[in-house]
Amino acid sequence: MLSPEFIKKIKKIHIKSGRLVNTMMAGQYKSVFRGSGIEFEEVREYCPGDEVKSIDWKVSARLGRPFVKLYREERELMVMLLVDMSASGCFGTTDNVKKETAAEVASILAFNAIRNNDKVGAILFTDRVEKYIPPQKGSAHVWRVIKEIFAFEPQHKATDIENAIRYFGRVCRKKTVSFLISDFLCQGYLRQLKIAGKKHELIGVLLSDPGEFNLPEAGIFAVEDFETGEHYFFDASDKKTRQAFEKQKKDEYRQTLEMLKSADIDSIEVSTDCSAAEALTKYFRYREKRMR
Repeated sequence: MLSPEFIKKIKKIHIKSGRLVNTMMAGQYKSVFRGSGIEFEEVREYCPGDEVKSIDWKVSARLGRPFVKLYREERELMVMLLVDMSASGCFGTTDNVKKETAAEVASILAFNAIRNNDKVGAILFTDRVEKYIPPQKGSAHVWRVIKEIFAFEPQHKATDIENAIRYFGRVCRKKTVSFLISDFLCQGYLRQLKIAGKKHELIGVLLSDPGEFNLPEAGIFAVEDFETGEHYFFDASDKKTRQAFEKQKKDEYRQTLEMLKSADIDSIEVSTDCSAAEALTKYFRYREKRMR
């Protein structure tokens, strides 16, 4: 059973995401993500300006005058959300922890998909796939996805993106538009990322928290790795130590972005102290401009 506080937070994200999709993001998702093919619609009489290659020669011969085939784009997409549920998602120094920000990102994307009559599914993973939610349509399904991401209690703490992408490849045979939502605090997934990126429209959503990049000026400071339980001690009163820590964390973040780029994967940067909606809107606008 979920606590009243959890239910209140889930409802807040649900309502907020629905409003954003219907106002701030109206039409953006639809304009940048298109169906995977075309579908025959009808035959009509040839008009000046129609392409010769679209003429239906069999119908034209039978009726004694030229007719052309008309096609429509298949609008329905399958949208998959691959959400990192590892223990590092419990970290946060703002009003939200990374896990809550991930839930908000997933909620907005799911609402966009459902509004466009697309199917949406989810894979929740740690160092193994913990839960698979098959793609479906409908607002009730969006509620389920948000609830699962926000309230799901994983059995494991570590992260294995490579394994999650491999599983994704097995359950999604057809092309999808998929979002990998994670802080990417693991190694060894580049090859699988490239393989998945060739078949699917895969986009990385890189989560972060401002507290990850600096140490407070507080004497001997203990830092715990949420995924391994290991503790590290730093002399945070020393300026050089703080600078070295900040440089290392920023370098690791930059390397993650470079890795996504080398796999030819778009990336969306979302921090817990910023609006997830604004980050997604910024990406949609960038993608729309690039398509032109």
